[in-house]
Amino acid sequence: MTQTANTPQPMIGFGQVRHTRLRPKHHAFAYRTFFLMLPMRTLKASTTHALAINRSGAISFHDVDHGDGRSATQGGALAWLEELLHSEGITDATGEVWLHCYPRVLGYTFKPVSFWYCHAADDTLRAIVVEVNNTFGERHCYLLDRPCYGQEQRADKVFHVSPFFDVQGLYRFHFLRTASHTLARIDHDDAVGPLIETSISGALEPATHAALRRALWGYPLMTMMVMLRIHWQALKLLLKQIPYFTKPTPPKDFVTR
Repeated sequence: MTQTANTPQPMIGFGQVRHTRLRPKHHAFAYRTFFLMLPMRTLKASTTHALAINRSGAISFHDVDHGDGRSATQGGALAWLEELLHSEGITDATGEVWLHCYPRVLGYTFKPVSFWYCHAADDTLRAIVVEVNNTFGERHCYLLDRPCYGQEQRADKVFHVSPFFDVQGLYRFHFLRTASHTLARIDHDDAVGPLIETSISGALEPATHAALRRALWGYPLMTMMVMLRIHWQALKLLLKQIPYFTKPTPPKDFVTR
């Protein structure tokens, strides 16, 4: 595939992750981060990228890190996504699919959450799949049908992500996207009201060799630090005597609408 000025390009975002717990004790943190924003259909049709795709690299993307772990030769993560959408009755998301995710850095990755922005042929947003991983090696997806940027979407919380939160209540999702910026916000409400506010946002630019070098030099252990920070914040919550919940059985259904 010959790339032109109008061909979607792999992007890299530089920004922040924010997390605020409102009850029973206030707990908040913010970290600088970087992430990928990948046009998956274009990526499948092209082989020339600064970003390492399904091969070794200081910063790389691998299909097996998503979905059901199928390899590129099996259709990769995009084929998994299309099967998921079709199984849920969504057959018209035939436009570009943008994946907002963490890469592998020096061969390591942990992806607490990834966002699949699925567009129709006319480039309108048709669905968003929120792919969630926990530290127990489990994965679950929340499917938002016919979402709109700037409008709140909701889904019941059914998947265990932290021992400091019970599996109940609901998520409120907000998404914003321009050519140069992106924001994904997930707030968790329980029966009392707002409990958690989280977001990841950043400025987007083409994933050139120069941008990837800047990401590596600025955040050399970024994805490893994601896991370390999860456990560091967990220790802080233990010291604050926040209630602890044992891990429940995973939900029977892999997708929650």
